Amino acid sequence: MPRRKVVWASSHSEGTPKLSMQDSPKNDPPRNVVVRNLANIASILGVLPLCLLFGEHGYQYLLPLILYNNVMDDLDGVLAAKLNIRSDLGALLDNICDAIVHAVFVMVVGMHYLQEMGAQEAGYPYLGSICLASSLVATVAMIVRVATRINPTSATGTGSPTNELIRHLFFVLLVTQIAGYNPTPYLIAVFLLHSVSMLAPFKMPYMIRSLTKSATLIGIVNVVLLVAWLLPSTAPFIAAAFVVTYLASLATGGFLWLRENCSGQAGGLDRSP
Repeated sequence: MPRRKVVWASSHSEGTPKLSMQDSPKNDPPRNVVVRNLANIASILGVLPLCLLFGEHGYQYLLPLILYNNVMDDLDGVLAAKLNIRSDLGALLDNICDAIVHAVFVMVVGMHYLQEMGAQEAGYPYLGSICLASSLVATVAMIVRVATRINPTSATGTGSPTNELIRHLFFVLLVTQIAGYNPTPYLIAVFLLHSVSMLAPFKMPYMIRSLTKSATLIGIVNVVLLVAWLLPSTAPFIAAAFVVTYLASLATGGFLWLRENCSGQAGGLDRSP
């Protein structure tokens, strides 16, 4: 007997879904448990190597771990789409894994530069404390963003993703290392700016990663990040492309949101008796 499955059929007259039964296609072979959970496995594998950061001299692994996690974070979405294995559990697991990994990255950077600046006899040792405090602010904003995304009624597509913050940390650490600059002031600016943009109630339309929808373009973005790490001469230009499009998105989205809300309030005042 052919296998049957339950599907949702929309009623044109009432606009509400209803259950119906139909035969499963014969060319749709049953997937085993490993295939059904490939995207979830990728999400979990993106978290496990973080243990390297907690070993002695673990901070030296930060940049390759950021690249690795970015690949795995993109891979789970690509697998879910290509294999048609999206699920509520997978979406929830992805959000939780992102929250864990990105919060660890941010706090490790904050703690590292607290110690680095405190160990310096000259310079501005208080910058380390400010860097740690701003990293904690960014961590709180990140947790709030992830928690609100778990709510199915919440608005989606607004603000900047948490992995955009991590990419900017990657570029700041990489470019300042190449140029021989102290990254602490730039890290503070990134932490505070993203604390605002992650919770922004408007869309940010021009960010590079947000515009890449196909698996090919997603792969190209990851290759570009790898090139920035392996070929230091390219890093400032690649970093500039990501940062400029982020700032343009923040400015444009914020301006349109303010104009829409201000015009709406003005319209409400005009209609008042």
